Amino acid sequence: MTTINNLTLDTPEPTAAKAFHTALGVDAHITARDADAPTTGFPGFTLSLVVSQPNIVDAYIEAALDNGGATITPAKKSLWGYGGVVQGPDGALWKIATSSKKNTGPATRHFEDLVLLLGVGDVKAGKQFYLDHGLEVTRSFGRKYVEFATGPKVKLALYGRRALAKDAGISPDGTGAHRIVIRSDAGTFTDPDGFSWESD
Repeated sequence: MTTINNLTLDTPEPTAAKAFHTALGVDAHITARDADAPTTGFPGFTLSLVVSQPNIVDAYIEAALDNGGATITPAKKSLWGYGGVVQGPDGALWKIATSSKKNTGPATRHFEDLVLLLGVGDVKAGKQFYLDHGLEVTRSFGRKYVEFATGPKVKLALYGRRALAKDAGISPDGTGAHRIVIRSDAGTFTDPDGFSWESD
């Protein structure tokens, strides 16, 4: 099984980004690199923290806002659960969500999954590319969504670019660098949508 060991985010403000990642408790899995890669609009990916109940969503969002984050979509209930979207000081979009609509315990800051969602032009083609590079599919919904087995640290999923932007609450328009490098044991390559992978 392929393991994603670390994500590196390019940002002209690495100190602020590191403080933000530490506040969310993801600094063991995400690093910030000083780089001014030009990007406008949607960078083409989101990061998600999946938690167990609504008060934990609120606790994470509060920590994000207290450490340089900005609200994109306020936390609210929906058909699928409860969640909101914030943007970190490095420009990355974070969705913090739970499928539960009720609290059953204290708001301990603990996440169950850290998920990297790549917004791609063609989910079927992206799926085949990653299969050809040795990744294993764990869930797939036709041309709409696919998840891969990438170890316990960071999970990987592909979603249509427009659908992912809509889910995050922003316009799908964007140009320039993605400003993310995926570090794993899968080797060094660039996928069809321009996402860079490097050997860890």
